[in-house]
Amino acid sequence: MTTVARRKTPKSRHAASAPRTARRQGRALSGSPGEPGRIGWLYTLPALLVYGTFLLWPLARGAQFSLYHWDGLGQATWAGFSNYTATWSDPSLRGAFGHLLVLILFYSVLPCCIAFVLVAAMSRTKIRGLTFFRTVLFLPQVVAMVAVAVAWQWVYSADGPVNTVFGWLHAVGLPDWRHGWFGDFTFALPAVGAVGTWVGIGLAMVLFLAGVQKIPRELYEAARIDGAGPFREFFAVTLPGLRRELAVALTLTTIMAIRNFDLIYMATAGGPGDATKVPAYEVYNRTFNTGEVGLGCAIGVTLAVLAFAVTAGVRRLVEGKDA
Repeated sequence: MTTVARRKTPKSRHAASAPRTARRQGRALSGSPGEPGRIGWLYTLPALLVYGTFLLWPLARGAQFSLYHWDGLGQATWAGFSNYTATWSDPSLRGAFGHLLVLILFYSVLPCCIAFVLVAAMSRTKIRGLTFFRTVLFLPQVVAMVAVAVAWQWVYSADGPVNTVFGWLHAVGLPDWRHGWFGDFTFALPAVGAVGTWVGIGLAMVLFLAGVQKIPRELYEAARIDGAGPFREFFAVTLPGLRRELAVALTLTTIMAIRNFDLIYMATAGGPGDATKVPAYEVYNRTFNTGEVGLGCAIGVTLAVLAFAVTAGVRRLVEGKDA
C-alpha cells in the first residue's frame, strides 16, 4: 500500500503544477488582468498604421490647411475660422448645402421607404427566385459610380429610353414631358437624385431582407390571428424588428449622399450653372479650379463632422437609448 501511494505522488504533483504553468503562460501573453494583451496590439498595429496614415493624418492636415488662405503654391496666410464662416456666408456654398439636403431625401429616405414597402409585401408571401431578384437589385452597389453616370447620361439623353417613353405617351394625348434632364435648371438635381434612389434601393432591400429573416414567424402568425392587416402588421412586427437594419441603411445611404462627387462630376460637373453643385464637388472645385485650398479643406472638414453627426444622430433616433 505504501509503494502504491509513493508511485502516485509524482503524478499528482505534476497534475497540480500544470494549471499553474498554463496560468503563467497566459499572463505572459495577455499582460496584467484588466489590460489589453500586448499580443493583441501587435495584431491590430498594421491596421492602425494604415488607418492613421491614410485617414487620420490627411484629416489632420486638412484641418490645418483650413485655417489658412492658400492657393496651393504661394505663401499661406493665417485665416483663422474665416474659411469656415465662408461656408455659410457664401451664397453659392449655401446653395450647395441646400442641394445636399435634397439629395439626402433621394439617396436615403426614398430608397428606405421603397425597400420597406417591398420587404413588407415579401414578408406576407413567398416569392420564387428571391435570391435572383436580390442579386439584381444589389448590382448597382458593385458597379463603379463613373459607369453609372455614363449609363444614365444615355438614359436621360434626347433619344434615350426616358424621353422615348414620354414621346410615346405624348403621342396618345398626354402632356409632353420630354426634357434635356441633366441640362435643365429645374430637373437636373431631381434627375441626379433619381439615380441615387436607384442605387440605394438595392442596398436597403438586402439589409431589410436579411433582417426580416431573423424575425420569428410566430409574431406574424399571432398578428394575423389577432386580425391585423398589412399596415398594422408592418408597424407592429416588421418595423420594430428592423430597427438596427434601418439605422445601418440610413447611415450608409446618407453618407453616400454626403460624399457624392463622382456622379456629379461625370454627369453634370455641377451644372447647369450651380443647379447640381454639392459640397463634395465644391471641395474639388475650390481646391483645384479656383485655387482656394483653405476653403476647400474647410468644406471637407465640415463634411466629415457632418457625417459623424449624422451617424450618431441616426443611431440615436432609430435604435433609441440602446445605441
